[in-house]
Amino acid sequence: MNLLKRVLLALLASAVIALVAGQLGWLAGPVPADLGVREGRLKPPARVPNSVSSQADPASSSHIEPLPARFGDREGRATLAALQAIVQAMPGAAIVKVDGAYLYAQFTHTWFRFVDDTEFWFDANAGLVQVRSASRLGESDLGVNRARIEAIRAQLAATP
Repeated sequence: MNLLKRVLLALLASAVIALVAGQLGWLAGPVPADLGVREGRLKPPARVPNSVSSQADPASSSHIEPLPARFGDREGRATLAALQAIVQAMPGAAIVKVDGAYLYAQFTHTWFRFVDDTEFWFDANAGLVQVRSASRLGESDLGVNRARIEAIRAQLAATP
């Protein structure tokens, strides 16, 4: 019984320490210096399963389909405006940069303050929105980035 109590106490203490560390911003991770569009591409996904990218190898577990452009939106303005509105309404979201055909947002977890970097780029040549979403820390994001992009896809499809 003593061992069980010690294990439970250790787990509780670890959770409290992680929560406090997160609230102090120690789990946010450094802002990547290499985000944005370079030579027609977003940053590649991480080698660990904590990110998704529409420009990843389709056979990769990091691959996610690009987002469709709004009907008739050849320059991407209406699509990116809709994406910006969708993202701004999401919990923990902050729009960091909007620059022409590019949108960069950060999503912060409520309790632990982990930060995910999410990029959208209207690829005029393909007529699609290329997307990348990645956690700054850790090896696995437990599917959070993929689920977020799919939720954004669903909302974009439902937006008139």
